[in-house]
Amino acid sequence: MNAAPLPPVAPEVTATLVEHLSPRLRKRLDAAVTKLGARPAHRDGDTVTIVVDDETELRLHAPGGVVATVDDVVCGCLLAPACVHRAAAACAAPTAVPAPELADQPTRAVPEPASATDSAPPPDSVSSPEVASPAQRAAADALWSAGAAVLEAGVDGAGAVAQSALLRAAHTARLRHLPRAAGAALSVVTLLRAARAGDPSYRTADLVTALAELLGTAHRVGTAYGAELAAVRGRARRPYSPDGSLRLYGLFTEPVVTDSGHGGVRTWVATSEGRLCTVGDVAPGGAGRALGVADRAVRLGDSALTHRELGRAGLAVSGATVSPDGRLGAGKGVRAVSARGAAWTEQPLASLWETPPSEQAVRALRSTSRYADPDGGGSDLLFLDVELLGAVRESGGACLLARCEGDFPVRLAVADDNPALAHRDNLMLLATAPGTRLRIIGRLVPAPHPRLILLACSHPTGEGTIDLGLDRLRRADLPDPAAPVYPAPPQPGGTGAHSPLYLLERRVEQTVPAGRAALGMLGDVTTEARRIRRAGLPTAAGLLTALVTSAARRDRDLFGRLLPVDTDGFATSWLTAARYTAAVAESLCAAAWEPTREGPAAAPPAPDQWPERAMAKTVQG
Repeated sequence: MNAAPLPPVAPEVTATLVEHLSPRLRKRLDAAVTKLGARPAHRDGDTVTIVVDDETELRLHAPGGVVATVDDVVCGCLLAPACVHRAAAACAAPTAVPAPELADQPTRAVPEPASATDSAPPPDSVSSPEVASPAQRAAADALWSAGAAVLEAGVDGAGAVAQSALLRAAHTARLRHLPRAAGAALSVVTLLRAARAGDPSYRTADLVTALAELLGTAHRVGTAYGAELAAVRGRARRPYSPDGSLRLYGLFTEPVVTDSGHGGVRTWVATSEGRLCTVGDVAPGGAGRALGVADRAVRLGDSALTHRELGRAGLAVSGATVSPDGRLGAGKGVRAVSARGAAWTEQPLASLWETPPSEQAVRALRSTSRYADPDGGGSDLLFLDVELLGAVRESGGACLLARCEGDFPVRLAVADDNPALAHRDNLMLLATAPGTRLRIIGRLVPAPHPRLILLACSHPTGEGTIDLGLDRLRRADLPDPAAPVYPAPPQPGGTGAHSPLYLLERRVEQTVPAGRAALGMLGDVTTEARRIRRAGLPTAAGLLTALVTSAARRDRDLFGRLLPVDTDGFATSWLTAARYTAAVAESLCAAAWEPTREGPAAAPPAPDQWPERAMAKTVQG
């Protein structure tokens, strides 16, 4: 195995190296990637050297941490630069993407520059709604074709060549000012590589979401206009707009550790009107950096408060700038001084817990939706008063069960299993104290039952608050030293427990690892479609039939020869089914938090009460 991690490689570099290979070498590329990944490597400054064999070395030069040009990948073999080693190294290395926080430095909201290849609108269309340029539509079509090819082949067939096509399309889309679609394509490539490498953190559901986001965004570029087009295009840099003077009250600080190797913290604050904002510091470094940054000064004006201190104190800010999703800018004109904070039981923070849980869940769903507008704003946090019941066993491990106000159960899951962080230890310790009443802050998890990721809570003694990812509880802090582990309670007997919608969901997921051909071999699905239709879901039944029929369809010409498969038609059927199942999942999640008339045990509505027409409209949008 490589002793030193390979530096990130720019998407256009990987695509160019693969495109320059001969057809014979392209067939050997996947094997070369696997072989090269097992060779030893070492780092010397900005250069990583891979020992290909006893006589050959390959060097990746990454000034600034990223391999930015083709000339930065140098191989010493006799066939270089036309060898397979350079392309294999680029495919084995991670794809360079902007850091989550560092790429979002405060900037003034200015119009995006027009591409030199974009055609100008005709003079008589000045008052007409803005539409995508021909160059943008061409870039979106290339993304659609590359995404449809991945869906056609499945994970096993989407090797380095298919990934390079996605990287080339992503690079072109970014040049045409389509950063949202380009980012979705890079996410698909990252997940494909994780799936093919057997990464234990890979989940098929994540790749389903990424592929649906890629195909859906690429499709909408050609049909959207005006404000919708702006949302579909996305933004390469987050805009910050002036917000005057703000009085901020700290809520809590959470560690941030990403799969791309970045680490840091995000501190949540609230304005005097109850609006939520964040101050972040994330950079390459992982969990170790997250723990260290928590005790560094906040990058906001002249404030000397650390992130931990800001989570419990206050700030008075003048010249503030805020992004649409609530991130506070740290421009030169921002001034900030320390001020008194507020307890969670004092105003204005106490008002956050006064909103009914059902309303909070609906608001959070707008930002946690799989296909939500990245610039839509909003928060996915919920503020609840709960009574702890104990730990419950689940298929994925144990979680903490609590009773929310209104007497319905809520499952509290671990935010991050990284042993360097305190999430897991704190949650398991809280599970040993049933009957304890706490005020908590959690992140909504879309599920057919109430479920949160626990982030912060009031101290069990009633004094202060606990940042569950950074602070560590002690057994002496809890009133009860031990408690039994309870079996998981039965799920509500509504739609989420008995709906046969999973028959459609599993076909959508099966397509991603196996490809269209495997789905086409299922044969007749009339029985499954009839079962779904009897449950009151005719739209789902029709989508299942259309998906399988499209996968199995192979037309012939007049001479009986098989015609090429209709990859676009199959991709359209799959995308429609994926968006529909996501809409139903969000509907079930909202219904799970809705109290009933008899009591608060929120059961989802019966199948015959589902607003299928509204869901179909949501899917088409």
